[in-house]
Amino acid sequence: MLGARALRWGLPARRAPNGARPQPARIPLCGRRLGSLVGHSLWAAGLQPQRDKFGGVTVHLAQLHAPDSLDQVTFQRWLQESVKQWRAEGRIAVWLHIPILQSKFIATAALQGFTFHHAESDSSTLTLWLGEGHSRLPGYATHQLGVAGAALDVDTGKVLVVQDKNKTTNAWKFPGGLSDPGEDIGNTAVREVFEETGIKSEFKSLLSIRQQHRHPGAFGLSDMYIICRLQPSSFNISFCQQECLRCEWMDLEELAKTKDTTPITSSVAKLLLYGYREGFDKIDITMREFPAVYTGLFYKLYHKELPDTYKNMTEF
Repeated sequence: MLGARALRWGLPARRAPNGARPQPARIPLCGRRLGSLVGHSLWAAGLQPQRDKFGGVTVHLAQLHAPDSLDQVTFQRWLQESVKQWRAEGRIAVWLHIPILQSKFIATAALQGFTFHHAESDSSTLTLWLGEGHSRLPGYATHQLGVAGAALDVDTGKVLVVQDKNKTTNAWKFPGGLSDPGEDIGNTAVREVFEETGIKSEFKSLLSIRQQHRHPGAFGLSDMYIICRLQPSSFNISFCQQECLRCEWMDLEELAKTKDTTPITSSVAKLLLYGYREGFDKIDITMREFPAVYTGLFYKLYHKELPDTYKNMTEF
């Protein structure tokens, strides 16, 4: 005799000992209405789709204990049945992560309506929108982040500048480069300055942010370029011969006036000269760290420094 729940879903029931009421068999997370051998076998093989709080489902093919045992026909049947079930549940999207060595399943997913969302060095991510209307899934990264460091020696009024070795125009600029994933802006500036010039420094503030779209150096996407003010702690230059043609400490006022520089470097030099003469509080965008709403994570907020009377305000 089948249990009521097993009868409702058309599932086989487990035999219960001692005449107890039988219980329905365990079924895979991919859908309680499937009842298919395909779904059971993939679940047993380690594939367990995860539902998220946004109404989506995430599938990681890397979960499979023996990836080579899954053929495209079996995967296609499972995916078709699963998508039907997720639609019936009211799920709005599916995120499908496919390791590079299982790329044969990309075409199978594409035939079910999946499209590329992004790719990384060892995997690709495809998505399928199940909700009404156009997809509202967030896009992948559309910007690259470049950071430069203006290391200013406040005792001499000189700032560290370089000329790139592989540029057609030998213009003076601040040393810098692309930020690594998970790297803070200030840390990028400090690292890039040291790698290019051998100068050690400390992050003090943000000075400017440039935004540019359809950037040739960003694969035609958008580019954010941030220049930071740094305080140097060493002064003997040992610049990278592969990247830099020249490197020197230049008088800040000379850099602000010279024509042998880029427009953004000239503008920031004038900004920096103003702060050097009138007080850095007039130009600095400083940073404070706060706990994020996600447990264990933090974020950094950049803004002009507030007076202590406002910074330390509390609720009445």
